[in-house]
Amino acid sequence: MELLFEPWPWYIGGPAIAIILFLLLFTEKRFGMSTNLKTLCSIAGAGKKIPFFAGDWKSNRWGLIVALGAAAGGFIASNYMTNGTVGVIHSDVVTTLNEMGIAGAGKDFMPAALFSTDVLQQPKVIALLALGGFLVGFGTRYAGGCTSGHAISGLSDLQWPSLVAVIGFFIGGLIMNHYLLPYLL
Repeated sequence: MELLFEPWPWYIGGPAIAIILFLLLFTEKRFGMSTNLKTLCSIAGAGKKIPFFAGDWKSNRWGLIVALGAAAGGFIASNYMTNGTVGVIHSDVVTTLNEMGIAGAGKDFMPAALFSTDVLQQPKVIALLALGGFLVGFGTRYAGGCTSGHAISGLSDLQWPSLVAVIGFFIGGLIMNHYLLPYLL
């Protein structure tokens, strides 16, 4: 029963991901979450006005089931399979986050300073969310997929564009985290 309340070790998670990727390769499917947004837009009829969203959305229904399963799995794990402890964060990181006004780092999975609905009343937060959403959407289309698609599926298929995209994702994340985020918070 202890395995339900502790993070799973790499030797369980890693092979589970490998089995899923093998099954996707065997069925000629590619893993990624951003395709689900295109599928939802197609279902809603966006293809009538924007050709990019036109197509056979029914062939991508399986991805929506994966996304629903990921959301349900995350909900179940966070509400019913945790003992309430948070992963260990280095004390320097906690100090830096506290200096930025993010209280609760290292104590809460989702600090209220970042994840409460109260922050949605701040115009700065709304603007940053809109800009961030646009940049993520643009970057996902420009890179031909999202981080999960490139990093998990693309790299396991040894695709050169996925390696370039993942390197770009990491460089962008490092720049954002070390140089831009302190000014935004």
